[in-house]
Amino acid sequence: MTTASESSSHNGTAHNGTAIPRGQGGDALSVAAREIFAERGYHGTSIRDIAKRAGLSLSALYYWHSSKQELFAGLMEDSVTDYVRACDSALRDCGDDPVERLRAIVRATVDYRVRRRVESTIAAREIRNLEPEHAQRLAELRASATRLFQDIIDEGVRRGAFRCEHPAEARRAIQAACNAIPQWYDPEGDAGPAELAERYVAIALRIVGHES
Repeated sequence: MTTASESSSHNGTAHNGTAIPRGQGGDALSVAAREIFAERGYHGTSIRDIAKRAGLSLSALYYWHSSKQELFAGLMEDSVTDYVRACDSALRDCGDDPVERLRAIVRATVDYRVRRRVESTIAAREIRNLEPEHAQRLAELRASATRLFQDIIDEGVRRGAFRCEHPAEARRAIQAACNAIPQWYDPEGDAGPAELAERYVAIALRIVGHES
């Protein structure tokens, strides 16, 4: 466990002489890693690059993360965990109607893809660079989100709310559409996150054959 004195000493001093606020060294590294992995890719990024961007010494970086792989895996896991929690939270508030549940999970997915565009882009391009142990853990998290989607669609078909012959393919189409958002979304474009979410809800309901 990290003590207060250890945390203070390892937050350290930036290379430019500016003190990193107590307890914020890990946050600074996460921000720096996101930026550089997005700019240069996993193999184009060195641990020294990340430390420099964060304004930390290498020794301070190694206090927080034992390797570039560990830092990368932590970044990906934090992002996917955030998504799963967002979906769980959205579904808790909407009852058991599969139509409302599909609306809720699509809204949560669109919000996540807009809110965490950088991490989504990194994952799409670089996730193959995870070592097997980390890749397995991330695959389990992503599978849990996929099950949420699939269970909602299957239940909607069972109840007659959705009329699609191939529920698994419908789920893949909806998720693929949502997952592509970070590739093109422009915050200065014609639709904000809420409007975009409603557009994708309408698309998802058409895919599953819901007649409103």
